[in-house]
Amino acid sequence: MTKVRRWSGIAMLFAMAAAPLLIIPTEGQQLTDRAKQIGGKFMCMCGCSQVLTQCNHVGCSTSATMLKELDQAVTRGDSETAVTQMFVQEFGTKVYAEPPKSGFSLIAWTLPSIYLGLGTVLVVFVISRWRKPPAARTAPTGNTPGVSAELLERARAQAARETED
Repeated sequence: MTKVRRWSGIAMLFAMAAAPLLIIPTEGQQLTDRAKQIGGKFMCMCGCSQVLTQCNHVGCSTSATMLKELDQAVTRGDSETAVTQMFVQEFGTKVYAEPPKSGFSLIAWTLPSIYLGLGTVLVVFVISRWRKPPAARTAPTGNTPGVSAELLERARAQAARETED
């Protein structure tokens, strides 16, 4: 009789331990498709730098709370803008997974394209300068523009005097 009690006690413990898993759905099962879509636009505020719906920290209370608020707002029928405003009021603009495409944040979207264009122009300019022969390498001709024949002769005479040994 004691073996039966022991085994029934062990079975009862396992049943009690497994019961919450069968009754309470996990976080991923509670979220609707719409909540997952909206939650993908926000960051988890626990400091992990992951998207809210993909935060994989074990026991992350911040993402669990945020997902619960999100799911409640979706089940109430709140619009996406209302949910967004709710999270922005609570956490600030750092809650966005990507900056909004308006106002000052528009700079974050346009600067990479501007820098790419300026970099391309700079590279083309530098390469075109490298391909042109420098003016110092070309041999001076008798008809050097801007220098008269008299000045050229005086410079040659002075150079000859200074280089004599």
